Amino acid sequence: MNLQNYRAIFMTVTGILALLVASPALSRLLVLPRTEFFTELSILGPSHTAENYPYNISRNHHYSIFLEIGDHLGYCAYYLVEVKFRNLTQSAANINPSSLKSLYNITAFVADEGALELPITFSFDYGYNATFRRIDLYNLALNDVVLDMRGYTVAWDSVGRGFFGNLLFGLWLYNTSSQSFQFHNRSVWNWLNMSES
Repeated sequence: MNLQNYRAIFMTVTGILALLVASPALSRLLVLPRTEFFTELSILGPSHTAENYPYNISRNHHYSIFLEIGDHLGYCAYYLVEVKFRNLTQSAANINPSSLKSLYNITAFVADEGALELPITFSFDYGYNATFRRIDLYNLALNDVVLDMRGYTVAWDSVGRGFFGNLLFGLWLYNTSSQSFQFHNRSVWNWLNMSES
């Protein structure tokens, strides 16, 4: 091999190494257009992680979770969260909002590419109705607001062997064109077993 061939190989290797070293810096300078716009909605346990959710609950004991909203819409968004209670005989929300009555509403602004963790504390007061083999709910303390739950019941589930319900969180997004909140096709829920007293 002659000197010209070594020089060509040296220049090629040097060029490739320079590109590899410079690529992290170039990725910060080159801004590619965003193609996906969405909102994240999730429930986190008391330690701000996706574990240790309250499940087996007792009456008048306080439990904590966090509701996280992540905004990837390309603008600062204004959200409404409807909190509802659902037992196993009632339908869950999927891409349509739940028809259940909202017990509590939370509004929040979230910056683009930002995330907000909303603390949720709750406790239920309820009693066992032996005549109908069900749990009768009396009230729900949600973020220190006591909500009347009379008329809400949870029937015995013989398959799961418990009294099951859930706190349902439905996400609504403010639409500036219609100047109203519209359901944003996001719902999450925390399952609860009220079998313990």
